Amino acid sequence: MQLTPIESAPPGMESAEQHPQSFQEVNMPAKSKAQQMAAGAALSAKRGERKVGELQGASKSMYKSMSEKELHTMASTKQKGKPAHKHG
Repeated sequence: MQLTPIESAPPGMESAEQHPQSFQEVNMPAKSKAQQMAAGAALSAKRGERKVGELQGASKSMYKSMSEKELHTMASTKQKGKPAHKHG
């Protein structure tokens, strides 16, 4: 997992470098087909292509907690070689 600084500092902060908690995750591929599909459903709701009320379980949680960019990264993960569900 790689971390990269946020491009611009949040309002009220001088610089992202002064605040290590201002780092965000990059490169979060899906670990299973189910996770990839849930990310796709959350992404379509984030973009307004699907009603948020239609989301359930993991996709609803992802919608609330992840940015559009993070969802895109996870949803665009190739399914080949991924387990149907990640156990453990």
